Amino acid sequence: MAGRDERARHWQYAELPGVDLLRARYIRKTFVRHTHEHFVIAAIADGVEVFHHGGADQYAGAGALALVNPDTSHTGRAGVPEGWRYGAVYPSPEVVAEIAAETTTLRGTPGFARPVLDDPYTVGLVHQVLRAADEGNALAADTLLRVAVTRLLRLNGGTLPQREVRTAGARIAARARAVLEERMAGPPTLERLAADLGTSPFALLRAFRDTYGMPPHAWLTDSRVRRARRLLDAGTTPAEAALAVGFTDQPHLNRHFARIVGVPPGAYQRERKNVQDARRRLPLPSDAWQNGQLSRTYGPTPRTDLTGRWSATPSESGSP
Repeated sequence: MAGRDERARHWQYAELPGVDLLRARYIRKTFVRHTHEHFVIAAIADGVEVFHHGGADQYAGAGALALVNPDTSHTGRAGVPEGWRYGAVYPSPEVVAEIAAETTTLRGTPGFARPVLDDPYTVGLVHQVLRAADEGNALAADTLLRVAVTRLLRLNGGTLPQREVRTAGARIAARARAVLEERMAGPPTLERLAADLGTSPFALLRAFRDTYGMPPHAWLTDSRVRRARRLLDAGTTPAEAALAVGFTDQPHLNRHFARIVGVPPGAYQRERKNVQDARRRLPLPSDAWQNGQLSRTYGPTPRTDLTGRWSATPSESGSP
């Protein structure tokens, strides 16, 4: 839960390795500036989400997708009084690269060109992935995820630029980041960090923000939450994770975790720990049921060309 009239569930499905899943309805929720290690593919069902990305506010309403590449700073909040309801999948860079190599002609590191795409068809696919994962239908979940990512890359794909450390400011920012990663639980002050790197506090602040999209203290909080997630996934308790990454106590972790991930760390850990045990107790769906679900979603089985790439079916090539 995320507050009165707000709901959120963040989980994983064992048959979709490398992919996080989310369903949420937020009204007053505000996501602070943060990044993700995975891609964000958020399908808006109702309302409007506003997120700051690339130096400007982006608006995603019902039938649109909010798309964020890995390690790209962004925020999030409601764009209308009633908030927004959405489902999201977070595939890892490795998952997206594998799909891109098999189904597109993109070369280099694949990613999304624009942060908002109006495409109700793919919005429906994302929600079908979540439903299939909920129902323990591995065939449908995997298939629909691949179709959705392929479609997004074809409609809005490109090659991500390689982040090269060229300028003196970028090199200093990279060194500062390495220090903060190493000393996450006991970081230096901005003044001490700048002095150790042979620069001034404001010069370091400006270089770090230009390179990573946020000041060092915000980046550190984001990085602490990332590391806490990995510890929670490994079975560490929230209280132990909080101290390990440098938060003063569990409430301190709770506050920042919810503002970045969208759910408290305890709820996050329970879902990811228990959901697979519950799914294994469900009976396996029949082949006929699986085929019916896929047929209702996007019509006949997608064709492949001689190279093994997906060929668009009539329902894929146009609006639903």
